[in-house]
Amino acid sequence: MAEYRKLGKKTKLRKAILRNQATQLILKGRIITTEARAKEVQKVVEPLITLAAKEKDNFETVTVKAKVAKRDADGKRVKEVVDGKKVTVFDEVEKTVKKDSPSRLHARRQIMRVLYPVVEVPAKAACRKANTKEVDLVAKMFDDYGAKYADRKGGYTRIVKIGQRKGDGALMVVLELV
Repeated sequence: MAEYRKLGKKTKLRKAILRNQATQLILKGRIITTEARAKEVQKVVEPLITLAAKEKDNFETVTVKAKVAKRDADGKRVKEVVDGKKVTVFDEVEKTVKKDSPSRLHARRQIMRVLYPVVEVPAKAACRKANTKEVDLVAKMFDDYGAKYADRKGGYTRIVKIGQRKGDGALMVVLELV
């Protein structure tokens, strides 16, 4: 008896599909897929959420000094001439940063190994490329889902059957985070 479903795909493609669906489930909170894929995605996502819930408070806050470029009203860097060269002017700013403990850093890397990086693109056509930003799913896992599921022992996802697909009759389900 097999430990997992092969889903009629080769190994690399199957792993890519499961990683993609796990990433979308963490990003959006729910996905629509077939029952077999949903059960496999559950096996991928639930240990990640457990890891995030265990390590959610395992960090310390540190204050650091950083140099930030001074900007004018238009948002451009302020430059001054020093020894005949144009040099950017910097200000020192104190920032508070979360410093992960070694176990949380390891958990962060384990989660990053499974989830794909996500880039959010604005819907507006103007400046689409310039206004893209990367979504930090690992931080979302620790901050949102870690806090939400901290007192829960498991069962973070729910499968709701919605009927058969018209083309091939496969049973379609909604996989959502509880």
